[in-house]
Amino acid sequence: MAYRSYLRAAGALSLTLACLATPAHAEPRDPWVRAWGLNIGGQLGNGTTLDRTTPGSVTGLARADVRELSAGGFNSNLSFALALLTDGTVLSWGGNTSGQLGDGGTAQRGFPAAVAGLSGVSTVAAAGGPFALAVRDGRVLAWGTNAYGQLGNGLTTPDGAGSTTRPTGVQSLDRVEDVSGGCEHSVALRKDGTVWTWGRNSVGQLGNGADTDRNTPQKVPGLDDVVAVAAGCLHTLALTADGTVKAWGHNAKGQLGDARTEHSKVPVDVQHLDGVAKVFAGGWQHALAVLADGSVVAWGDNGNGQLGNGTTAASLAPVKALPAGSGSARVAASVANKSSYAY
Repeated sequence: MAYRSYLRAAGALSLTLACLATPAHAEPRDPWVRAWGLNIGGQLGNGTTLDRTTPGSVTGLARADVRELSAGGFNSNLSFALALLTDGTVLSWGGNTSGQLGDGGTAQRGFPAAVAGLSGVSTVAAAGGPFALAVRDGRVLAWGTNAYGQLGNGLTTPDGAGSTTRPTGVQSLDRVEDVSGGCEHSVALRKDGTVWTWGRNSVGQLGNGADTDRNTPQKVPGLDDVVAVAAGCLHTLALTADGTVKAWGHNAKGQLGDARTEHSKVPVDVQHLDGVAKVFAGGWQHALAVLADGSVVAWGDNGNGQLGNGTTAASLAPVKALPAGSGSARVAASVANKSSYAY
């Protein structure tokens, strides 16, 4: 059975999913969103906490109603998922210890239900923290843990001191087109091509030349022609209008693709890479890009074969993972919550 998979994630597991074009002769589409894997927090959305080794339906969630799926939480008991529906509302399910479901409480829930007060949403991002981001009318809303200011509301709330359990506005940021969440930092792309970051900055993942955390958005210097962003756990990628990629933050395994392993507090060029159509930041220490010819390249950590090049050796620069003509349209890297989703 063929599935179309579009998953936005930030986190820890070395897993890569590629979406291949559905052949014209494929059997009729399954009507339900599917999930499988770890289910300790109810993140599979089937009303249980039993793990699944094969795809099973997410309760009441029809794929025709879903515009986007996103999975977050870098620890098993924090894992959760979001679904942006075609009507602009958002559903959430799974772990909720930090209010990441956005339903006003902290009790985990094993089935999809609405995020409080959200409508007219254009994109969502579940992040590792665990926390979540959503864009509505060009403004960013955030909820969940805020230990490093990753909610961007001008506050920092230490772990154990309470969480934001309903969506709240990110300060001083408008005309936002896209968002992405790392383990403990947030990234936003404005319609003018500039990139803004906030949250934890321990290894320069905010790209502002410093290593100080920020609880409100700050512009990344030198970037004004960006068309897409992607946050890994501790690193960030930006795709520019000319098809090249910038990267910054953690670089122990070469995930910045600049042929080095030193961290960078400012954007650097990913080497030997152009003609890029889409970028995806692997949760901990790798990254991927889909090129205009449909091929997929990857770089960084490869201890579990996540680069897809037939080895387990890390690469400090991009290597070919899938050839041109493979039909790859969407890729999801490092599924954070040890569960997988398809629709």
